[in-house]
Amino acid sequence: MAAAASVFHRVRTGSRIGAQYDQDGNVIQVETREDEEQSVKLAEILELLLAAGYFRARIKGLSPFDKVVGGMTWCITTCNFDIDVDLLFQENSTIGQKISLTEKIVSVLPKMKCPHRLEPHQIQGLDFIHIFPVIQWLVKRAIETKAEMGDYVRAYSISQFQKTHSLPEDEELLQRKDEAAEALLDVLEVYKPQRKYRRQKDAGQLLDEESRVHSTLLEYGRRYGVSKQSKQVKVDEEKALLASSQVTFPGMAEVSEEEDLQAAEEMRIKTLMTSMAAMANEEGKLTATAVGQIVGLQCEEIKQIASEYAEKQSELTSDERSERSGQLQQHRRAVASLTKQIQQKSKQLEELQARHAEVKTGCDEAKRKLMEATQQLDNVEKDLKSLEEVEGQADSGLLEKLRAQVTMNENLKQQEQEFRTHCREEMARLQQNLEELNMASGQDTEEEKERTQLIDKQYNTDREKLQKIRLLMARRNREIAILQRKIDEVPSRAELTQYQKRFIELYSQVSATHKETKQFFTLYNTLDDKKVYLEKEVNLLNSIHDNFQQAMSSSAAKEQFLRQMEQIVEGIKQSRIKMEKKKQENKMRRDQLNDEYLELLDKQRLYFKTVKDFKEECRKNEMLLSKLRAKGAS
Repeated sequence: MAAAASVFHRVRTGSRIGAQYDQDGNVIQVETREDEEQSVKLAEILELLLAAGYFRARIKGLSPFDKVVGGMTWCITTCNFDIDVDLLFQENSTIGQKISLTEKIVSVLPKMKCPHRLEPHQIQGLDFIHIFPVIQWLVKRAIETKAEMGDYVRAYSISQFQKTHSLPEDEELLQRKDEAAEALLDVLEVYKPQRKYRRQKDAGQLLDEESRVHSTLLEYGRRYGVSKQSKQVKVDEEKALLASSQVTFPGMAEVSEEEDLQAAEEMRIKTLMTSMAAMANEEGKLTATAVGQIVGLQCEEIKQIASEYAEKQSELTSDERSERSGQLQQHRRAVASLTKQIQQKSKQLEELQARHAEVKTGCDEAKRKLMEATQQLDNVEKDLKSLEEVEGQADSGLLEKLRAQVTMNENLKQQEQEFRTHCREEMARLQQNLEELNMASGQDTEEEKERTQLIDKQYNTDREKLQKIRLLMARRNREIAILQRKIDEVPSRAELTQYQKRFIELYSQVSATHKETKQFFTLYNTLDDKKVYLEKEVNLLNSIHDNFQQAMSSSAAKEQFLRQMEQIVEGIKQSRIKMEKKKQENKMRRDQLNDEYLELLDKQRLYFKTVKDFKEECRKNEMLLSKLRAKGAS
């Protein structure tokens, strides 16, 4: 059982296989350097993720890598972009899984049109300074997506709810709506216009449109008189007052113009009514002509009563219409005022929206420029730090030599520029002198020719000297470029440390996989041997069970059966002896390998001790060299 348990034992993938030991056999604890700026950026990233709604970042048991990558994956999924990642059961992943995960995330960012560039090794190496802008942009995009989809999801959920459920208020509103519609239809049916009179066929044709309109309205029992404007009524009242003040006989009244119009309207209505006949459903009633013939005997009394009735009715009608007209005018003025205010407010709203859009555009542009400047400043600072690290790790003598060469190159360039300027000035001066001499003398003399030849000779000499200086400068530049390439080819101490760390991690992963594979092979072989022995045992028991009754039938068969059983037992013993021998061989081999392992541990301790002594001697050597250089310089 102990052997089987050791076979089933599996090494955890993240275990410290291949750890480094000191000379005493203790595990070396690697010192890690905490960057304060990186910690600040990590805290800001976690605050952004919590503000956006990713509360998994609060779990203290998760590593910073799992929190940051989980937050990025959540933001990308919230923005409706697909990413083949499952973080729920893959925490504390290996190096390969982390690299694959970061590559998937980085491949999705260009599809989302992310303005910031990010590499997989920056996420895997927890470079929070470069991760922060990407997280900031993703959180902003996720919040915008949630705001856009919130109203749509809410409306969709309400519509789905209303398909199968309804509130008591909605049911009451529908019931009241149906009742109100039925009541309105009943009212319209009861009070619909009913025709009471019909124009007779033998009546003459009406010429003007107003008479035809009034005739049609009279057929449905409606009568409309003519009213004057309020201003005209006031003028008539003033005229009536003046007239009454000038009349000498009291008790005498003069018929106003409105009464004349009302009387004319009544006469016109009576004229129209004489040509009307009652409808079929009004046959029991009298026509207007019959009524006129019946009341013809008491014409004077009816006229007096009719005039009094018409006067009262005209007064009531004029008051009612003036009141209606005043309310209508007031309502129209209020509507016009509100319409004008709405137009003014709409215009102001459009202007404010335009100004808001301009200000927002300017703000976005300023933010973009600020982010670009900040990113450029970070890149410059990072380059300066990398150059300072390379400078600190490189050979000081080689750097001094390179600086001297660069300074010399700059001086030569400056001297060349000054010399060119001087040559141009000298050539211009000489040409001017030559022209003046030519103009003065008209022809060259022997002295001037010699002087010209001397100047040409000096010019050619200076030109050759300039060419040599250029060749020398080009040679120096080529040497400087070669030295720079050689310096770049030599990896720095930080790069070597990074390579060593990655190789150690890769070796640990390969070793763990190899050991796990060997355990699987051993498990398979053990189970296969166990299966073979169990099959043999089952076959043997079946054979004994099948032949037992036949063997017990006679003494000869019984003896033969016992001999066969003894042979089987002897074979089993031989197999057991072989297995014991094999076990002893494996045990001896294990002890031998254990001894070799202990020897290797001793060698490792000796190696660590030697390396430690060598480092100490190197430190002493550097101290002595620095003292020697200080004495030589003094």
